Amino acid sequence: MIDKKHITGIILAGGKSSRIGSDKGFLLLKNKPFIQHIIEAMQPLVNEIIIVSNNPKYDIFKLKRINDLIKDSGPLAGVYTGLHYSNTENNLVLSCDVPLINTETLKKLTEQVDENAEIIQLESKDKTMPLIAVYSKHCESKFSNLLDQGERRLRFAVNQFKVKTIVLNKEQEKFTKNINTPDNLNEITNEVDH
Repeated sequence: MIDKKHITGIILAGGKSSRIGSDKGFLLLKNKPFIQHIIEAMQPLVNEIIIVSNNPKYDIFKLKRINDLIKDSGPLAGVYTGLHYSNTENNLVLSCDVPLINTETLKKLTEQVDENAEIIQLESKDKTMPLIAVYSKHCESKFSNLLDQGERRLRFAVNQFKVKTIVLNKEQEKFTKNINTPDNLNEITNEVDH
């Protein structure tokens, strides 16, 4: 397994969150903001955590926060920004809408780091998850080129690299659930309470 001093955690918290109506990172689950759950899951595996967000409210977490280098260009620009500011070859990237994530699940990614894969992502319920993934620092230049060409689709960008996909079993799938709507939030709140 890779030593944590060679890995940076990058949390993307720059989304518009239009479907849920407020900044997702600050939504509460068990009286704790989503982003706090993600920070705690990530911390044992990384040397530093960077939050990519234009929202200064994230400064309360006392972590390095950086603004998107390319405004309003979605998660591809967010990953690019995080890689640009990272000082390590390997970077664990998460969106801020997966509050059930845990260290064990993330370890499945960091344990798979090798010279052959440029991106290592999870797959859950037959869907690849490029926003729960490890990215090599050298993906930055190709992402920059794609963004310059007007490309905004992260999945399209990911497919330009050597990718390793780790398929989760049924039991682990619940930890990667995306929360995009108030209904999603109610569902997981009920699950956690029971």
